[in-house]
Amino acid sequence: MSARIKDVAERAGVSVTSVSRVLNSEKYISQKILDKVNQAIKELNYTPSQIARSLKKQKTDTIGVIVPDLTNYFCSTILSIIEESASEYGYNLIVCNIAENLDKELKYLHALQEMRVDGIIIMHQKVDERILSFIECAAMPILFSCVRSPLQGRFSVLINDYQAALDATEYLIGLGHRRIAFLGGDLEDITAGYSRYQGYLDALSKSAIPLNPDFIRFGNYKQESGRLMMQELLEQQERPTVVFAVSDDMAVGAMNCILDYGLRIPEDISVMGFDDSLFAEAVRPMLTSMQQPVRELGRTSLEYLHNLIQNGSQNGCKEVYLPHRIMERASCRRI
Repeated sequence: MSARIKDVAERAGVSVTSVSRVLNSEKYISQKILDKVNQAIKELNYTPSQIARSLKKQKTDTIGVIVPDLTNYFCSTILSIIEESASEYGYNLIVCNIAENLDKELKYLHALQEMRVDGIIIMHQKVDERILSFIECAAMPILFSCVRSPLQGRFSVLINDYQAALDATEYLIGLGHRRIAFLGGDLEDITAGYSRYQGYLDALSKSAIPLNPDFIRFGNYKQESGRLMMQELLEQQERPTVVFAVSDDMAVGAMNCILDYGLRIPEDISVMGFDDSLFAEAVRPMLTSMQQPVRELGRTSLEYLHNLIQNGSQNGCKEVYLPHRIMERASCRRI
């Protein structure tokens, strides 16, 4: 049977109140009592009840993170930085991988609520009425990381995805490309899907480049998706001179397909990605990519959530935009 706080008090020859004060690191405890209690804890192998302490403090020092897909390199990288930052702030982390399943997300949200987590970070944007209702009624702070909040009054930490895609497309136009293929994501995903697609469209329009629907494909941000979409593009009579993929994973899949067809990058077809993940410098030729500031996104998300938890209010919530930039490498050429 596990030792109780009462057992510690009896072994140390002090009151339960004194043991509690030691466990809570309160001031003005004599060194004699401190030594007795710590020795008793060691001898009994006593572990304080986290639930009991949380109820007393009205805090669990725990946050939940809803991740759309842990197999996505960008998501897993952001998550690792959030975990690193959470540890620095003294939080434990509960990770919920929903694999794009909204039923799982709702289940996890209710589980996190029952666990009385201090706050939640959500890393994706696709929601339904059930999830919107939960977010609206939630007592704990909820922050959206890398995506815009679907509701007013919730913090979001992200880049300007529309502007980033527009800048990327204009960069390719500046290299002389006019036949620019687009490998996009789910348009129901307003941030990474719709906003990046709209940036691509507007960049073409600004340069008076006719839109070719045959150069547009939509996938799921993964390598295999990029490979399959690239295969469709290569089997068309007219091929693009450059492919802009809205994730590095899809860009790498497209590159593999191009090489499998015996074509050269960038001599025959240029490729540009989005995220600037480790893939970008690992592949050959190294991938030109739109960089998201991964470390800053993770750290800023945790910092703002911590502030919301400490302040106990979400008044003045807003969208916090971090800078993006193009990382020029060998996969794109001027024509």
